[in-house]
Amino acid sequence: MTGWRDDRVSAALEGRNPTVLAQLEASFAVIGDVQFLPGYSLALTRDPGADRLSDLPRAERLRYLADVDLLALAVENVCSAQDPAFRRVNIEILGNTDPFLHAHIWPRYDWEPPGLVTRPVWLHPPERWREPETALGPRHDGLRAELAAEISRLCDEAA
Repeated sequence: MTGWRDDRVSAALEGRNPTVLAQLEASFAVIGDVQFLPGYSLALTRDPGADRLSDLPRAERLRYLADVDLLALAVENVCSAQDPAFRRVNIEILGNTDPFLHAHIWPRYDWEPPGLVTRPVWLHPPERWREPETALGPRHDGLRAELAAEISRLCDEAA
């Protein structure tokens, strides 16, 4: 059996992806492996064959994008309540590295370095992506729980 990081979508479908916060209509809401911007989350497709948004039939695309919207709102609600320096969320569907459809939900904060706060998150120095103190771990359990609860609340509200 491969590690869950080798095939995150299949691992989520099989219940082996520990980053899953919630299963949504067309995606899995997951917390990011790195948390140098606390609350970073992603929407992973539930279709293991989908590499890009256009791989999904239109109706499924709209369901996926609705999930992205719901997750972004959950991240915004949780992060703005936790940190008065919360600024906004950035939503990106890039697909340049991982061969499966996923959307990045990046919370942005006023405490980010001045040269980066208004720039793409990908311009943060490479070492930020590898810092042990911001790698997803038990210290993020509270944040995970708050995100999962907010996702659940928003899903209930939408029903």
